[in-house]
Amino acid sequence: MMKYLQKIGKALMLPVAVLPAAGVLYGIGYWIDPTGWGANSVIAAFLIKAASAIIDQIPILFAIGVAVGTAKDHDGTSALAGLVSFLMITTLLSSGAVAMYRGVDVSEVPAAFGKISNAFIGILAGVIGSTCYNRFKDTKLPDWLAFFSGKRCVAIITAVCSVLVSVVLYFVWPLIFTALVAFGTAILGLGAVGSGIYAMLNRALIPLGLHHALNAVFWFDTANINDLGLFWSGAEGAVKGVTGQYMTGFFPIMMFGLPAGALAMYHTAKDSKKKAAASLLLAGSLASFFTGITEPLEFAFMFMAPGLYLVHALLTGVSAVICTLLPLRLGFNFSAGLVDYILSFKAPMAVNPLLLIPIGLVFAVIYYFVFRFVITKFDLKTPGREDDEEDEVSLDLANDNFTAIAQAVIAGLGGKENIKEFDYCATRVRCEINDYTKVDEKAIKKAGVPGVIRPSKTAVQVIVGPKVQFVYDEMKKLL
Repeated sequence: MMKYLQKIGKALMLPVAVLPAAGVLYGIGYWIDPTGWGANSVIAAFLIKAASAIIDQIPILFAIGVAVGTAKDHDGTSALAGLVSFLMITTLLSSGAVAMYRGVDVSEVPAAFGKISNAFIGILAGVIGSTCYNRFKDTKLPDWLAFFSGKRCVAIITAVCSVLVSVVLYFVWPLIFTALVAFGTAILGLGAVGSGIYAMLNRALIPLGLHHALNAVFWFDTANINDLGLFWSGAEGAVKGVTGQYMTGFFPIMMFGLPAGALAMYHTAKDSKKKAAASLLLAGSLASFFTGITEPLEFAFMFMAPGLYLVHALLTGVSAVICTLLPLRLGFNFSAGLVDYILSFKAPMAVNPLLLIPIGLVFAVIYYFVFRFVITKFDLKTPGREDDEEDEVSLDLANDNFTAIAQAVIAGLGGKENIKEFDYCATRVRCEINDYTKVDEKAIKKAGVPGVIRPSKTAVQVIVGPKVQFVYDEMKKLL
């Protein structure tokens, strides 16, 4: 199970790589028009809308990314299948559809169905799409149905499976959603401890996309709290020193803690993977600090190292408890990044905003050393430390003669007939072979690749380096 979760984590890297771009666009847009959010500036409106085109579609990006990433040959058919599954589930379980099934007004439909389009459903749809693709892509049908044989039947089967999954979710999803809302309401009277429990669950539920249920209770007017609205308006019900307690604790984490944790992940990455890890972690850190968009960092390790993500959730809870106890109140409209931090200085319910700086620096130190200790102590597979990328040598194929390299690798593997199946990851080509005695490691190394690993009699891994995709593409053409 853990190996499969790590596979999903790697698959998520493709859509996650897009998110920092949205963070930068949001940040610039809000700097240009911090009060009108685009209403006072055409340029700001353009940038904010461009960013929302990505952020608002995270579930779809995840559905496609997971479907392609977990498919055996990363064929585009799997992406179509993942998208089909997502559209089926979210359409069948939308508020309007459920209202039709029950013969009631949309306002009477459980709120759970209004939150059906989330990251969890996107990942689930991607898994359904890739599973159907892997299982049925080679299906042969009778002559009178031959047109729908092979890959053409994948989307159809995916649609059928998604209908069945939707039936299950029709009964299960409201129970899960309602339980979360009820639990959130129950902890409202716990003060600082309640803030900590909420903040911890907010992070812990992100992989399932269910944190929205708790956010609706604490940030908005679901249970007469409306922490976000009252913080900015100062309307009746706002209490100086209280209002904002369900937002303040996120600032030390998003602006200081997570970027420091990213630095720890970079320092503990393998030397051969530091450069690749740095590009991902730096972009994610900037997005987290500047705009409070944490997905690029969190999805970079939540599936590959779930234990570390649990530590992150717990530390977020600790931050919320401490900030609630201190004379500090901050709020946000978008997320707990630098932009909203500066904007909240003049908010009606703001209290001692400058106090965030020393608190944030303390959490940066805590995150760095805790992350570094946990990663090295338990050998967690954070970016640059994955099992299937150990002992890799980053090779710069200066002459870019990928065709010649592919030909030499194929020959060294025993020829076309000896290669049963092959794929690639971040830096190596992974092959399943028929006869291990036909593999000539010296011949493969003559292709200019750094090394060869043989984890079993039927598996050979050819270490290429960061340009592995191009060698793989040439092998695919030749085979």
